[in-house]
Amino acid sequence: MYTRADHDDRAGESGPQQGGHDLRHHGDAEVRDASPGLVDLAVNVRTGTPPAWLRERIADALGSLAAYPDDRAARAAVARRHGLPVDRVLLTAGAAEAFVLLARALKVRRPVVVHPQFTEPEAALRDAGHEVGRVLLREEDGFRLRPDAVPRDADLVVVGNPTNPTSVLHRAADVASLARPGRYLVVDEAFMDALPGEPEALAGRTDVPGLVVLRSLTKTWGLAGLRIGYVLAEPETIAALERAQPLWPVSAPALVAAEACMAADALAEAEDAAVRTAADRAHLLAGLAEFDEVRAVEDAAGPFVLIRVRRAAQVRERLRSLGFAVRRGDTFPGLDGEWLRLAVRDRTTTNRFLLALDQALTAVG
Repeated sequence: MYTRADHDDRAGESGPQQGGHDLRHHGDAEVRDASPGLVDLAVNVRTGTPPAWLRERIADALGSLAAYPDDRAARAAVARRHGLPVDRVLLTAGAAEAFVLLARALKVRRPVVVHPQFTEPEAALRDAGHEVGRVLLREEDGFRLRPDAVPRDADLVVVGNPTNPTSVLHRAADVASLARPGRYLVVDEAFMDALPGEPEALAGRTDVPGLVVLRSLTKTWGLAGLRIGYVLAEPETIAALERAQPLWPVSAPALVAAEACMAADALAEAEDAAVRTAADRAHLLAGLAEFDEVRAVEDAAGPFVLIRVRRAAQVRERLRSLGFAVRRGDTFPGLDGEWLRLAVRDRTTTNRFLLALDQALTAVG
């Protein structure tokens, strides 16, 4: 379903009861000022990260803080990792900065965001003065991408793959079919490295016109506080985004982290983590299937699961009182107050969570 986003539905001013969505609400809000011992299932950053070797590399970089950051080595490492020339790579202060650059630097007239997905792209476009169209994927279709639902005259299309919060992995062919001359196709692959083998990835492709791929290192490597990500796109697009950046936008420690995470040993470690996450997700989905009151998006592929449950707000609050923070879903366009997002954790944590969920559902009734 295609809709025009209501300009009165501004970030931070509305809630689901007014039919709006708080585009600036993110999972970290669920755990701010949290009591000790609260288990975080609201933020999709892998637990136990960053690993010790990466912390040591970052710490070693502190000795060079007097010098201005030089991104050449990190940029070259990202280019090698994806088999691209360096002029197709731009390093950013996380994927969030990339969305702001896209909104400000690209001359577009009819941007469209495919929802439900990460809300920051639409928020950035609105802040830059754009009127944003929405394509709402449907629960009855399993929240799968329908390329024919995207207006042909859209000159910028944003889609997540795998998509946050649905965890659905779209076929690369379906995503690539959205490309056409005169259109930017922005694919948020922030969670792609959390999938074994990175199936359906478009990063590294040079045959898709107008393709812009965003990657983040904050989720798999636990670097949300360091802010590091990158953009892969045609050289002309990279140059336009770079002109919109301030000088030295990525810190020296973040550049060191980016280079380190592109090394062969690091990529192998990320792959091993992705395999474990897939097994842990299957365990979580199997446990959720035991509850008649809960319906999960079954084709989940990412390190999180979206579930539908009656009285979700009350269930969420009860879970919090039992020691578990989960992400509310009603801030995502296309979802309402019956949705919650759960980060995938190890089996021991999941088993504890399932017991708490049973108690919460019983208490809410």
